[in-house]
Amino acid sequence: MQAIDIMTPKVVSVGPDAEVRDIAQLLLKYRISAVPVVDGEQRVIGIVSEGDLMRRVKDDSEQRHSWWLSLFAGGKDAGDYIKSHGRKAHEVMTPDPLTVEENAPLHSIARMLEKHHIKRVPVVREGKLVGIVSRANLLQGIANAAVAPTQSPTDDRQIREAILNEVEHNTGAHTENISLIVDGGVVEIWGLVESLEQKQAVTVAAENVAGVTRVENHLGMMPRGVGYM
Repeated sequence: MQAIDIMTPKVVSVGPDAEVRDIAQLLLKYRISAVPVVDGEQRVIGIVSEGDLMRRVKDDSEQRHSWWLSLFAGGKDAGDYIKSHGRKAHEVMTPDPLTVEENAPLHSIARMLEKHHIKRVPVVREGKLVGIVSRANLLQGIANAAVAPTQSPTDDRQIREAILNEVEHNTGAHTENISLIVDGGVVEIWGLVESLEQKQAVTVAAENVAGVTRVENHLGMMPRGVGYM
């Protein structure tokens, strides 16, 4: 399996001038923990995580209680100030984040996440953003890799693409919140939807795609308007 087989293909991203307030609202709306920052050509130039935004709150608190430490530190750090007070994505993001190509094998992605202590990595094709792989995506892919496929990877990828397209356009569920793996025609689905009807609709969408032999729907339900943990 490769990155293209497990990645979330519809990625919520922002431009470099996106407001921090708007980014926070996107994280809450889509129940995600980070967004890639892309330029006008969809090239990844940074990533803003919930940790970057929470740092603003932490820094404000620490500055109130530890102002005297600056007397021994030779003044305030301009970079830290920008991170904790910036109002645009390009000011608070982690620049030049790690990325992987869509044909990257799972074991290399796993090593990257472990080595650099990160939770997700953008997937690129010819330098442009096409997806994102999280730890959850990776674990699900590794679990499924133990089962020998009965179809070619190309067929499974076509099935996966067809299911995601059907879910996105006809079920009301957000594919940003869904992780889907197809292995030998067997479809396994994880993530969150807003109702039992959406969960059932996703199953129906998968069952109606040619080549699907079985659907295992593990979706959980998150009521509309409730944030993620």
